[in-house]
Amino acid sequence: MRHSEFHRAHRIGWLRAAVLGANDGIVSTTSLVIGVAAAHADFHAILVSGTAGLVAGAMSMAAGEYVSVSSQVDTERADLRREERELAENHPHEVNELKAIYIDRGLEPDLAQQVAEQLMAHDALAAHARDELGLTEITAARPLQAALISALTFSLGALLPLLMVLFFPYLPVANINQIVIDLTGLDTMPLIATVGSISLFSLILLGGVSALTGGASVFTAISRVTFWGMLSMGITASVGMLFGTVSG
Repeated sequence: MRHSEFHRAHRIGWLRAAVLGANDGIVSTTSLVIGVAAAHADFHAILVSGTAGLVAGAMSMAAGEYVSVSSQVDTERADLRREERELAENHPHEVNELKAIYIDRGLEPDLAQQVAEQLMAHDALAAHARDELGLTEITAARPLQAALISALTFSLGALLPLLMVLFFPYLPVANINQIVIDLTGLDTMPLIATVGSISLFSLILLGGVSALTGGASVFTAISRVTFWGMLSMGITASVGMLFGTVSG
């Protein structure tokens, strides 16, 4: 009977970029909205700030991911070129390198010698890339994929708090305690509470989904994103209130 196994390692590259983008989109844009709102800015200023944060953040995520992952690709290629030179210049030494690696992993010396020779006869560079450098097709860096996924997921994450700001004046919560909402005199506390709560709930969902997709602990993932999300929102709210008090 053929035995098949299901692994999630092939998802590492795009899952990391997707989780980073969505988490950053929710946290940074929500924090920006809360910080500006805490400074008692009007509705238009809050909406413009959030929109600018979405556009700038998506571009920054795309550029940052592309540059950083491209740097990783450059390093990987440099290591592979070095291995190619070493294989061409000193093949016996490279065999001994692999042999030593396999001995450290538990093989007997004679068996390690045979494995090293046979793997190098099949594809010497691939054997050294995998076992000496730790480079495989699964873990290979993909700059364009990382950039596009990060920008897209950031935009989707940032869109949530922006939509909450846009539709907030029409929500029942806007009229708590007979508060009258208009576009120039927005009472910001209900807005801060609403946007912050929904964003935290979204972070919890994101943490749970990412953990299930990657086969990790759901509780750990949720705790992690919730803590950092609350910390970011709390700090920016404090800064906004400070500046609002000083300007007032």
